[in-house]
Amino acid sequence: MPKAPPDSSAETSHPTRRMFGRLAYGAIAVAAIGTATTYSVRAASAKGDLSSNLTLIAPAGAGGGWDGFARETQQAMRVNALAGNAQVVNIPGAGGTIGLGKFSTMHGQADTILATGTAMVGGIALNESPVGFDDTTLLARVAEDYDVLIAAADAPYDTLDDVISAWKKDPKGFVWTGGSAGSVDHLTIAQLALLGGISAADITYIPKSGGGEAIQTLLSGTTDFASCGFNEVSDQIEAGRVKAIGVAAPERVKGFEDVPTMSEQGYEVTLTNWRGWLGTPGITDDESAQLLEILQKTRDSAAWKDALERNKWTDVWLTGQEFAEFVEEDTSRVEKLLKELGL
Repeated sequence: MPKAPPDSSAETSHPTRRMFGRLAYGAIAVAAIGTATTYSVRAASAKGDLSSNLTLIAPAGAGGGWDGFARETQQAMRVNALAGNAQVVNIPGAGGTIGLGKFSTMHGQADTILATGTAMVGGIALNESPVGFDDTTLLARVAEDYDVLIAAADAPYDTLDDVISAWKKDPKGFVWTGGSAGSVDHLTIAQLALLGGISAADITYIPKSGGGEAIQTLLSGTTDFASCGFNEVSDQIEAGRVKAIGVAAPERVKGFEDVPTMSEQGYEVTLTNWRGWLGTPGITDDESAQLLEILQKTRDSAAWKDALERNKWTDVWLTGQEFAEFVEEDTSRVEKLLKELGL
C-alpha cells in the first residue's frame, strides 16, 4: 500500500499535523449508515466477507451531522443488500476525537469504519489530539454540505454587505451562533469576518449543538446571526421563520435558488463541511479494497443519490493519494483559521 508523503520533524512533533499513515486503494465507493445503538467489537477475518457484518462509527451524538451521514449510509447499504448487518454506533465528544481515539486502538479490525470530515480536522487541532489521521487508514471522501448564514425573519439585514457594514461598527456587539467552537460553522464566520476586514478575535460566538438550538436563540433575540448546515435549517427557511442571507456554496442550492451564494455577493468563503470514511490501522490491502468496493456501490446506488438530494449534500468522491493530499490541505487551512480565532 502506498504511503503518504514522508513526515517532517515538525509534523512528528505536532499532533495536529500527523496526517496519515496508510491510504486505501481499490474500487471506489460511498459510505453506509446504521441504526443500532449497542456497540459490539468484532474481530474481522482477513479472508472474511466484510459485507456480512459492518459497524459504522459516528463520532458524535444522535441527531447530529455525522450521525445523519452514518445512518443515511447504513440505509443505502441495507436497501441495496451491500451489508447484511450494518449497525451505527455513536461515540461522541471533542470534535470527533474521542471516537477517533478509540478507533485508533482497533488495530486490524476491518469490519469497523469511522465517519470523518471537517469537524474532525478542527477537533484534532483544537484539542491537540494525540492521535490523528495517520493512526487510521484513509478510505474515501464522500459528500459535502454547505453552511448558510441566517437571521431572524424580521432582522434589518438582507445582504452580506448589510451584515458586514453593521458588524464593522460594533464588532464585539454582534452575537453569532452555530456549532461547537472550531466547527465549520465557527470557521465560516471567521472567514467572513476576515474577508470583511474584521478581526476574527473580535467575534462574539455562542456555540450550540445544532441548527435547532441556533434558531431558538435567533427567535428569542439572544443572538443576531447563525451559521448552520443548510440541511439543518432548510425547513425553517422555507417556512419563513428565519431569513437566509447567503450560502457558502459555489452555486445556489437546488430548491432555494432565491438564496444567493456568499461568493456572488463578493465574499469568497470556501470552507466546506466534507464527510468521509476511515478504516482502522493495520488492515490488509484486500480488506481495504473490500471496504472501498462496498462504499463505491453504496455511493452509486439510487438510495444514496436520494439521500444526497434530501440532505442538500454534494457528491465529492475522492480516494487514494488525492484524498490524502486533500486532508493535508484542509488541515493547513483549518489550523490557520483556528490560529486567527485565537483558539
